[in-house]
Amino acid sequence: MRFYRPLGQISALTFDLDDTLYDNHPVILRTEQESLAFVQNYHPALKEMQNKDFQRLRQALRETEPDIYHDVTEWRRRAVEQAMLNVGMSAHDAAIGAEAAMENFAKWRSRIDVPQETHDTLKALAEKWPLVAITNGNAQPELFGLGDYFEFVLRAGPDGRSKPFNDMYHLAAEKLDLPTGKILHVGDDLTTDVAGAIRCGMQACWIKPEKADLMQTQDSRLLPHIEISRLASLTTLI
Repeated sequence: MRFYRPLGQISALTFDLDDTLYDNHPVILRTEQESLAFVQNYHPALKEMQNKDFQRLRQALRETEPDIYHDVTEWRRRAVEQAMLNVGMSAHDAAIGAEAAMENFAKWRSRIDVPQETHDTLKALAEKWPLVAITNGNAQPELFGLGDYFEFVLRAGPDGRSKPFNDMYHLAAEKLDLPTGKILHVGDDLTTDVAGAIRCGMQACWIKPEKADLMQTQDSRLLPHIEISRLASLTTLI
């Protein structure tokens, strides 16, 4: 554990999910593959669809609706729906197909192998402080064994703009009935997690990705209060 700023009183902890509590890269890779296969098999006219086609549709949506990226689930659903409309499916059938595709996506998105260290660490921390999850993504902790550790989960889109915007940070403090300065946010991203938390008045812990060096990282606009390389290091704060 490395300290960059004086650490004040901690009355609660908030956590990013993806790549903070588990390795999200293989999860997303597999989910994208399975999601594409589902769409390709859903209708004969979609069998040649590729992920690059979805990316183009997503980009087109963002150009016409710039704020849609805050809700990654709705953004994906709309892209799938548009793909189905583009091949001649009716609006009714495309809406049903997009919902089915998102159910399939959610199933694969929640097949996450959570390290035992994460369970042990969250269990220990939850015995001392209330814990909250704040995510820009669409992972559902209750579906992969982490739900019981958190008082509540905030997701970009339904609960405000995505990090580093302060919407969800302030909402977490409001729901916890705590000043932001007594909350420690833990995350792997120096912009969305560290800078976002500090700018709204929280304390920040950076969980350092493997081989990353804060002094050599372009995203290090604001120093975290503490840096760790393993989640279990947080138990030393108890």
